[in-house]
Amino acid sequence: MLDLNDIALFVQVVKAGSFAEAARRAGMPPNTASRRIQELEVQLGLRLLHRSTRRLTLTDAGEALYARCADQVDALSSAVMDLASDSESPSGKVRVAAPADFFNWFEMDWINEFFAAHPRVRLEFVLSDARADLIGEGIDLAIRAGKVLEPTLVAKRIGTSRWLLVASPSYLAARGTPAKLDELAAHDCIAMLPSAGRAVWRLDSPDGPAEVVVAGRFHANSAQVLVKAALAGLGIALLPEVMATPLLRENRLAQVLPGFGVEGVDLYLVYLSRRQQPRAVSAFAEFAVGKLLDQGLVRAAVNDGLRDRRSGRLPDGTDQESS
Repeated sequence: MLDLNDIALFVQVVKAGSFAEAARRAGMPPNTASRRIQELEVQLGLRLLHRSTRRLTLTDAGEALYARCADQVDALSSAVMDLASDSESPSGKVRVAAPADFFNWFEMDWINEFFAAHPRVRLEFVLSDARADLIGEGIDLAIRAGKVLEPTLVAKRIGTSRWLLVASPSYLAARGTPAKLDELAAHDCIAMLPSAGRAVWRLDSPDGPAEVVVAGRFHANSAQVLVKAALAGLGIALLPEVMATPLLRENRLAQVLPGFGVEGVDLYLVYLSRRQQPRAVSAFAEFAVGKLLDQGLVRAAVNDGLRDRRSGRLPDGTDQESS
């Protein structure tokens, strides 16, 4: 069976005009280059080159082989060089799975900034509160809150996000601002759909864990809907810091009982494998993590071994799972 590397070497010998120069370019001894071309001639049963002490000339068979192979060898070399270049300069499509409300707190202007820095990269987002099947849906990268349970996936912990008690200024102006945890009983509290007929917020405080049974006239099973309800003045909500922070900065929401909240809700980047990660995937991952940390939407992970002491439960008792 012909060795295609020998055909490529033959093309390089013809281009270089000598075995010595072709061997130098290929990083091999001249006698090795000469021997391989001789073996190629034996396999083909054809003489390809006339050799003399002064120069090489092509036989008719050599001219025919060179004419038919040179362009293909050049195209293959160019393709390999392009791939090598792509490994250094990010290019291609990155398919990202993220929570349904991802673009409510991850600014579209940041995507523009990423595209400006990486003009050869394309992004596709699969947005859902359900966990994505990375293999089945062709996902390169997932952004998840809560524990990553699949043993076949690689998870990199970005950091942690708190949950905060917040309300609109208009609600607090009308109903007053609670000063103690037990005063929440006198307020409308916006919570996830309660189980067993009641909603319980399990909170952290300077004095340790605390639980409070809350009530209100509005419940929903979507964090983004809870945000809208809080903005509309329907009550006090317990929201992820990543969603609440921009609204607090704009004074559209105000924090309530700052000493109470939920610590240690982990955020992860999830991949199928950490080996030979396409440069475009790692480029977007690094960019996204940088934005989340720089904007204060998550807090940097101090210890990758840290786990949520509530074993993956959110403060209202629902599972920490998304994308």
